[in-house]
Amino acid sequence: MDQPAVRYPEPGLADLLCLDDVEAAARRVLPAGIRDYVAGGSGAELTLRANRSAFDSVCLVPRILAGAGGCDLATRLLGTDLAMPVGVAPMAYQRLAHPDGELGLARAAREAGAVYVASMLSSYPIEEIAATGAAVWFQLYWLHDRRLVCDLLERAEEAGCRAIVLTVDVPRMGRRLRDMRSGFALPDGIVAANLPAAAGAAAGQRQARGSALMVHTRDAFDPALSWLEVDWLRRRTRLPLVLKGILHPDDAVRAVQLGVDAVVVSNHGGRQLDGAVSSVAALPAVRAAVGDRCELLLDSGVRGGLDVLRALALGASGVLLGRPAMWGLAAGGEDGARRVLDLLRTELEDAMTLAGCADVAAARWVRTVIPGEWGR
Repeated sequence: MDQPAVRYPEPGLADLLCLDDVEAAARRVLPAGIRDYVAGGSGAELTLRANRSAFDSVCLVPRILAGAGGCDLATRLLGTDLAMPVGVAPMAYQRLAHPDGELGLARAAREAGAVYVASMLSSYPIEEIAATGAAVWFQLYWLHDRRLVCDLLERAEEAGCRAIVLTVDVPRMGRRLRDMRSGFALPDGIVAANLPAAAGAAAGQRQARGSALMVHTRDAFDPALSWLEVDWLRRRTRLPLVLKGILHPDDAVRAVQLGVDAVVVSNHGGRQLDGAVSSVAALPAVRAAVGDRCELLLDSGVRGGLDVLRALALGASGVLLGRPAMWGLAAGGEDGARRVLDLLRTELEDAMTLAGCADVAAARWVRTVIPGEWGR
């Protein structure tokens, strides 16, 4: 199925007052196939919905008369000073949303003082993304071709990336029914720019039934990824190592024992195991298990600054923002991505000040009230 051309809106980003407004603007201009690719989850999308309902169930107990008069959002993640405890999550093929793609979103992250995590399946090469001057981490899927893995690691290191992020929750791609029903494939001209031409083009081969991306990942990704490969990777790279896609506390502990520097509590935005626990519900138990032995990030379901504060209060060192950043690109390219990160910062400042938090460290002591066993 041919993907219709994307239409871009007239300037009006200042009228978008929250991330839901940005999403609505993006949905108006994206063709249905791309819109569903960005928005969709796996299976019946139970986990996709649970990510939001779990966040919305987290109530904060503010402190009054704190006397701070404001708040400082600055923090440090894996040795990098940041203006706020936020990064952009790795997302494939960002040129689907706008020609600015990864370069525009990385520049927006640089200006916002946020981390930018570049996907292995980015539509611009890692060298060009790193050249934007952003604080770039490189995300890696485990491939059948170990030589290609080594080549990607070397390229990331030489480009100046500051960490390697291994995604560990994709032994196979989840059944994303929206993509399967539309026969989703990449439009002409959009490829996995970090991979050899044949591998990068495979995702664009249209399927009579099902998703071309599912076929591509099935052929390229190694489903036998285990702790042995994590140990090999830890020994292979000098950069900080992050494991993304952990929900069980015991897995987080094992990662720390192998020398992993940070863990991302994530269910892949509800795009893998449908019915998996929401990331924010899993977060407190993971933090309790690892203590202060590693940094702890969270993604999946973050839709505003209040969610960032909720995650910090439940034990996160910071969050990674996914879909809203893509919606920002679609709504206005680099300027739209910048608007999203500006809104997130404004909302986080507002939430922290009203909760009585002078800084990020104080945010981690905000009391939360959550129905059920995950509360504290």
